[in-house]
Amino acid sequence: MSEEDIEQLRSRFAREAMALMERTGEEVTRTRLAAELKIARARLDAVFPDEGDMLEAITGEWFAPKIEVMDEVMASGLPPRRKMYEFFARRFIMLRQNFRDDPATFNLYVEMGERYFEYAQSYIDLADHMLCELIAEAQADGHLPGMDVDLARSVINQMVSTYLMPYNIAMLGDRLSEDKLALIIDAIFDGLDAKDGGARGTGTLGAA
Repeated sequence: MSEEDIEQLRSRFAREAMALMERTGEEVTRTRLAAELKIARARLDAVFPDEGDMLEAITGEWFAPKIEVMDEVMASGLPPRRKMYEFFARRFIMLRQNFRDDPATFNLYVEMGERYFEYAQSYIDLADHMLCELIAEAQADGHLPGMDVDLARSVINQMVSTYLMPYNIAMLGDRLSEDKLALIIDAIFDGLDAKDGGARGTGTLGAA
């Protein structure tokens, strides 16, 4: 098989594995998937030589729509403030809908994400790279003055992480909203900079 054929089969088998997980509510092995698809285990092994290869492909399929919306936002002509809001909000809305459509499957993916975090790392790094580009656009527009890009990325991720972490979306539910996220983005653009505003002005906590 050509590399293109293998990639197509990787995607197909990963989606089949995800569909099986959604029906059964359980993590899927290569043996279980081969039986479900009524194909020889050797054929599946040719595409996924290790169990981890299938998990990696499943992770890629799960992230694909999130990457697509990030690419759309980055290619848009929106001003930096609105672009950063869309960058986070579109993924939040997608994750929230995933949870509402099927909470059990959503939680299964959350549990798998915790166990196999290494497969998600490259996608997280890609999102961080895009965020750094957004930060550079914001700074060119006069926002985030004096901040190192990596520091700004870290702080912004901490400020918005509740809206992107599936566990928090499942736990907090309707307490998260696009309006609240917009307030956070406005706070980032209107107030986040490198200067000491007084919060870190003392070396120790005062007496209660």
